Amino acid sequence: MPHETQDCDDEAKALSAVALLRDLPEQGLVRGQVGTIMERFDEATALVEFSDDAGQAFAIVPCPHDALLVLRTIPRAA
Repeated sequence: MPHETQDCDDEAKALSAVALLRDLPEQGLVRGQVGTIMERFDEATALVEFSDDAGQAFAIVPCPHDALLVLRTIPRAA
């Protein structure tokens, strides 16, 4: 399992598209919302911008990496 966590961390880079895996009620965000990593603060936290369909940001918040799923747009072997 540590290997899977390492793979996820390696892919969670600036400008990666991500989705929330759980609600973050203190931030006003719910599971499934899509955002973009703006900056990685450390191994545990990234600054993520959440925008609407028109590109208007409605939240820019620090999120724990374990609450983020990196979205893939190109094929990758399992």
